[in-house]
Amino acid sequence: MDIQFETERAKSAQQQELVEQIVSILQGLRFGSVEIVVHDGRIVQIEKHEKFRVKTAANAH
Repeated sequence: MDIQFETERAKSAQQQELVEQIVSILQGLRFGSVEIVVHDGRIVQIEKHEKFRVKTAANAH
């Protein structure tokens, strides 16, 4: 098997894993944001910021 083909296959599998992780995060997010940090064209970090709304007597109108 060609080494370049194996490298491309591994890269593709890694990209698919990242896509699946991002989709999973988005599906579980009700209020908030997802930030994807890229360095040199590569995703190096994924941050999820989730907000929880607290209902109180004052804002329950």
